Amino acid sequence: MSIYHPPRIPASEITPRGIYLKRRDFLTAAAMSGLSILAPDPADAAPLSAKKSGYTVSDKPTPHDDVTAYNNFYEFGTSKSDPMSYSGDFKPRPWAIKVDGMVANPRTFDIDQIMREYPAEERVYRMRCVEGWSMVIPWQGFPLSALLDKVEPLGSAKYVVFETVVRPEQMPGQNGLFQPLPWPYIEGLRLDEARNPLTILAVGLYGETLPNQNGAPIRLVVPWKYGFKGCKSIVRISLTDTQPKNTWNIVAPSEYGFFANVNPEVDHPRWSQATERRIGTGGFFSSDRRPTLMFNGYAEDVASLYAGMDLRKNF
Repeated sequence: MSIYHPPRIPASEITPRGIYLKRRDFLTAAAMSGLSILAPDPADAAPLSAKKSGYTVSDKPTPHDDVTAYNNFYEFGTSKSDPMSYSGDFKPRPWAIKVDGMVANPRTFDIDQIMREYPAEERVYRMRCVEGWSMVIPWQGFPLSALLDKVEPLGSAKYVVFETVVRPEQMPGQNGLFQPLPWPYIEGLRLDEARNPLTILAVGLYGETLPNQNGAPIRLVVPWKYGFKGCKSIVRISLTDTQPKNTWNIVAPSEYGFFANVNPEVDHPRWSQATERRIGTGGFFSSDRRPTLMFNGYAEDVASLYAGMDLRKNF
């Protein structure tokens, strides 16, 4: 199966962040003055407080408008602009996440309960897409291991499986006769990968709750792996003793493996992974290409997880 690569959205077509925020100021002022206005768009993000952390990179963060306007989220469409264009009807509240499988204490968490119990911290991570482009994103979230501790994985558990919501009435990409992917979208990690301190569940970016197009209200972020591992709008997390079949591995097993570690030495069958294009730098007609780093620059933290493994075979 081939992946559609639409052209990048020109900066001239993206609403400047200042105007976006002024819209919110207008809504607030109008409400206080008693004016009758429409309710804010459910896709709007809300302010989110998060403490600073030591997890950051020296790279300049990708502009907010690029992070929120250039996305892969096939549940809303296959074009990079589709998630922002067609996610306005998606409702991230109320929201529940079921955590079950090989655990001693299976639970269902409400998203607001999660945000109370697990205060967010800011982590600035590189994000490398398997398609050959990259971003630097200031996420707000918390370690996945903290949630796993709450449900007490059994000793026999070896993998963690993530499942995205299915709502064809709110997600146009899940609707219609021909679907780009099988639903629900499934991803998985080995339990030691899931417990690595770098692995987080993100509930915000750029100091605001996640916009719909970026995986509201909660998504997985694993910075040393290709972006498709970052399951969005998660409704279920299950622990199992069997390696799960993740969605892209089912669709194209020769192109997308289970591990999906960023590796400049292992090319995709249809393009090189040695370099990447950094989104949000330079003009529309310029190309900021740079060498791709092993494990996306996080080798010191994660290389030991794969000691002795053939990373060409286990791609």
